[in-house]
Amino acid sequence: MNLALTVLEITAPVFLLAGIGFTWVKLGFEYRIEFVTRLAMTLAVPALIFTALMKTDLDKTALGVFVIAALLGHILLALAGALLIRAGRLNRQTYLAPFIFGNTGNLGIPLALFAFGEAGLGYAVVMLAVSAVLSFTLGLTLVAGKGGGAKALREPMVWATLLGALFLWQDWQTPVFLTNALDLVGQMAIPIMLITLGVAIARLTPGKTGLAVLLSLTKLCISVAIGWGLGLAFGLDEIAFGVLVLQLATPVAVTSYLLAEKFGADSEAVAGFVMISTLMAIGALPLLLSVLIEL
Repeated sequence: MNLALTVLEITAPVFLLAGIGFTWVKLGFEYRIEFVTRLAMTLAVPALIFTALMKTDLDKTALGVFVIAALLGHILLALAGALLIRAGRLNRQTYLAPFIFGNTGNLGIPLALFAFGEAGLGYAVVMLAVSAVLSFTLGLTLVAGKGGGAKALREPMVWATLLGALFLWQDWQTPVFLTNALDLVGQMAIPIMLITLGVAIARLTPGKTGLAVLLSLTKLCISVAIGWGLGLAFGLDEIAFGVLVLQLATPVAVTSYLLAEKFGADSEAVAGFVMISTLMAIGALPLLLSVLIEL
């Protein structure tokens, strides 16, 4: 009973805030998702990443090992997804990037924070940074058919990650007034991302639902297996292990739909993948968290 209550306390705020965004749109209220997303990705999330890295008390070696595990996790997901798509004769441009990249920002960060505290947040922003860099390079190449390196260098999240890693490595700190200001900006990130997730889901028009259910279930199982295997192989501590498995298991990122829409992939099919995997996560992630918390 206590474990069930703990999991509910962790997951309920996340899905309630997403539900607020969903309900807001369904009631017909205005929500300028492009503006809010730009605000979050340009200011709030970079500030959160930078301050979390700068202020973390996590061991630098442990973080380095976690980065390697996170990279390998995405690589293994890419390989598994490529084999699955080839076997099913599916369109790689449409399905491979969504199979690789989970919603490590909107869902992964708040869940890691509520489940594992500040240490969990530190690992979660590292995973978000790894995922973001790969998404703006490998992900963009898969969908658009061209390199995304130049785009990655224009993303504030990438620079916030590099700068935060430098401050962490050198044990530097920004002046207190600046740290407090960045903390305030970063505190916007989690509620904005969750509400915007609900808004985005409400506006999606899903397609190919049967295939989306099969892919979502397969992605979830493979992601958990990869995260679990890497966590054991690298000997990660309980918090790093939990965050790695949780972040890899997050549903398809909404940005996958936006990229598909922009570059001519089957955006309706991707929308179905996003929506079904997110709905599946409402039931699956609390169960997964209950297992991880018991470890």
